[in-house]
Amino acid sequence: QELIERSMAPIKKEFLCPPPPSSGLVQEKKSKRQLKRERREQSTINLCPQVARTEDVDSCQYKDKCRFNHDIEAFKAQKPDDIEGQCPFCAYGLSCRFLGTHRKEKSEMNFFNKETQRLLWKNKMTFTNADAKLKSLGLEVRPMKKAKDSSLKLHPREKKKLIDFRDKLYLAPLTTVGNLPFRRLCKVLGADVTCGEMAMCTNLLQGQASEWALLRRHSSEDLFGVQICGSYPDTVSRTVELIDRECTVDFIDINMGCPIDMVVNKSAGSALLNKPLRMKNIVEVSSSILETPITIKVRTAFFEGKNRIDSLIADIGNWGATAVTIHGRSRQQRYSKSADWDYIYQCTKNASTNLQVIGNGDVYSYLDWNKHKSDCPELSSCMIARGALIKPWIFTEIKEQRHWDITSGERLNIMKDFVRFGLQHWGSDTKGVETTRHFLLEWLSYTFRYIPVGLLDVIPQQINWRPPSYFGRDDLETLMMSESAGDWVRISEMLLGKVPEGFTFAPKHKSNAYDRAENG
Repeated sequence: QELIERSMAPIKKEFLCPPPPSSGLVQEKKSKRQLKRERREQSTINLCPQVARTEDVDSCQYKDKCRFNHDIEAFKAQKPDDIEGQCPFCAYGLSCRFLGTHRKEKSEMNFFNKETQRLLWKNKMTFTNADAKLKSLGLEVRPMKKAKDSSLKLHPREKKKLIDFRDKLYLAPLTTVGNLPFRRLCKVLGADVTCGEMAMCTNLLQGQASEWALLRRHSSEDLFGVQICGSYPDTVSRTVELIDRECTVDFIDINMGCPIDMVVNKSAGSALLNKPLRMKNIVEVSSSILETPITIKVRTAFFEGKNRIDSLIADIGNWGATAVTIHGRSRQQRYSKSADWDYIYQCTKNASTNLQVIGNGDVYSYLDWNKHKSDCPELSSCMIARGALIKPWIFTEIKEQRHWDITSGERLNIMKDFVRFGLQHWGSDTKGVETTRHFLLEWLSYTFRYIPVGLLDVIPQQINWRPPSYFGRDDLETLMMSESAGDWVRISEMLLGKVPEGFTFAPKHKSNAYDRAENG
């Protein structure tokens, strides 16, 4: 009990060990530009994709003007050794790291249309519905080329597509780790609702391909939404109209709770919590021009101790939102302290009957899920975020109502599934393999925090518990619980082969990293 009060995990005595000695190494902090330059200097020959597929140097339409290399023999001479296993998907020909085991599969959608990108680049895309609605409300419409016929067809709430979140397991939109392969993995493990990573409206309207890639959807995601973030009604409404035109989605979620400085400084994310009239205008315009349901995600407030969602919740449904997700922390609080579920319950009970309310914060076991649903029956569902990053099998635990004492072998098989999905999504050539490795390592920087059920004196583990130094029931389990980025890299090598010479890795969310100094 004393350990729990100090947020220390109560590990069984037989698994405790002295903390490892400090290495004394001072990590060299490198800028992104320096890392990029080092990668470029160490880069291998990039064979032309068309030549790689056809094995014919004359097949490339660009000939000598092609920015890729056409020397097949030189490419073969420096190509890394193939990785053992079956190619999960291939359109890469000679570049594939699983050469000779190819099969084709197309199971993703929401690819970015090149013609749409061209129109966005040239600022010639028209937004008939969004601009007409903005004008009718007297809201600012910043100049763009107008459509010739500006007739607006409004969709009353009763005509909107219906979406029911009640009792469905909702995987939160997660930056970096919430990529398509990870969402596929969570679907396999029991998630019902998935949502893409947050995309910035301005980047989408500028036709940035990397931002549009965040909207990609796999065919297994049968209830799928995208999350966007913007500052003004015209920017957001044009974006939702464009997404509705170009993509297949079941709902569009507008982020009004992101605490990141870069987002807040642009008057987006949780900065909107200080501008309720703008929140209303964004939701009202966006929801009125689409049949696709609009949902929003908020925090309790911008400043700690100054909650304000309770004063807005009764009106949000009348603005046109189908659902609202409330993260039980303020922007100032970020992820410190526990989520305030009592406040989420209060807001839920004050919401109009036509608005579904979803709670978010610290759900880490089926008991947490059951408690929130029992304490507040009006709550439609709970969104699961960090709990899914640390143990994506939480969806299985909730559906089967058990604490899964998962073995290291079972966890490794889950990682193998992620790698397979990653190679299908990012490609099985060298670039695809290393992209898959990067996102695997980002995920491992979260999942090492999981403490196996069989090692705990008290279950279930709480998300804020810090473990003492301990070891697992076998060598693989001990490796998986290591907080060393070097050990995460070793796990990646078990699944994707050796890392390239000079490989470095620093997770986005924390300072510990893997570089050449750590490996001597």
